[in-house]
Amino acid sequence: MQKMILQYFILMLGSISVSCSKDNPELPLEKAVYRNFQSIAAFEKTWDSLSVIADSVVRKNQMGELWDSLKINNQLPFAIHDTVVFMYKGKSEPYWAGDFNGWGSETTGWKGKRIGNSDFWWLKKQFPPDARLDYKVVVGNSWILDPSNPQIQYSGWGPNSQLTMPEWIFPAETELHQGVISGSLSEIQQIQSNSTNLGYKVNYRVYLPYNYASTDRMPVIYVTDGHEYADAKLGAMTVILDNLIYEGIIGPVIAVFVDPRNPANGENRRMDEYRANIRFVNFLADELVNKIDENYKTLQSSHERAILGTSLGGWNAAYTGFHRSEKFGLIGIHSPAFDDAILNSFENSEKLDLKLFMSTGTIYDTQLKATAMRDILQAKGYDLNYIEVNQGHSWGNWRGLTDAALICFFSRNP
Repeated sequence: MQKMILQYFILMLGSISVSCSKDNPELPLEKAVYRNFQSIAAFEKTWDSLSVIADSVVRKNQMGELWDSLKINNQLPFAIHDTVVFMYKGKSEPYWAGDFNGWGSETTGWKGKRIGNSDFWWLKKQFPPDARLDYKVVVGNSWILDPSNPQIQYSGWGPNSQLTMPEWIFPAETELHQGVISGSLSEIQQIQSNSTNLGYKVNYRVYLPYNYASTDRMPVIYVTDGHEYADAKLGAMTVILDNLIYEGIIGPVIAVFVDPRNPANGENRRMDEYRANIRFVNFLADELVNKIDENYKTLQSSHERAILGTSLGGWNAAYTGFHRSEKFGLIGIHSPAFDDAILNSFENSEKLDLKLFMSTGTIYDTQLKATAMRDILQAKGYDLNYIEVNQGHSWGNWRGLTDAALICFFSRNP
């Protein structure tokens, strides 16, 4: 959204001149005069015309000034409507890898084309006008953040560059709104699962809304991959809860963030816990739920208890709802990594007492299985809120849809 506003502001003013030293990247750039391009064709034509200037010094200076103007005005990658031009400055040929090509699983058609004999490279692609995608630039054996793009989205493996197409809307609920009173997130707590279920210790943290002390019993949402959902750079879920609760969009809610990492060595156990593991489901339903209910002011009906997860965690949420609907009646699913077995389970069973939220991206995400599950659930008459967005399999996608799941389950105006 900030990028869109900046583009509009620049178009209204015409052009901007900024003086500075090129030798210090911390300072504004010398003669960074932004040119107003009304189309991708005009953008390309300008670069092509500069690339054929006979005087090499003039050519280099003018191409450098255009590059500087685009960078300082946050116009790279350069996008208009549904078309974007990625650009890179350097000696070696780059290619682009990200949500849009399976992170390099498809390399054909993603290499940069040199502009004349310059050190500038570009790649033109089309995406939906409201798409948002993570990516990196690959140069040789190095996967790097795009040096020309300040936009960053964090993943579970660190930061990526972020492409935002012109009609993408920034999820404002992921930043704490002015005047909002925050709830509290506990220190790490621990539960020892019994030998019938997991037989090991599990860490978790508990979020309480700002008005917990003055409120009667309230619903609970259990969140797998909780350490990432609660991280402001990843899921930002505590911030989203703060905003929605304080502004009265949802009622007060307790959130339990369940950490899949081994407390002893940090090993992530999600691959085992979330993949159709009834022992993990029973741990949640019979051990963790009981402990939370004993220690907090909770509503204990299945209709007031939710589980939320992403990817394998989304599979786990559906699996949990299928096997323990008497405990978890609200099922939140982001980009589910379903297999055929869970689809068949819902298709071949009687309708369960469940309300579901499910979302998926449309670009190298889980759309195929998600739509198959959607069709099954709708055919059986389930209460389902289903959303697709033009994004990939990333936290940038899921953090922007967490409010939708919370509103679906806990809205003050259902």
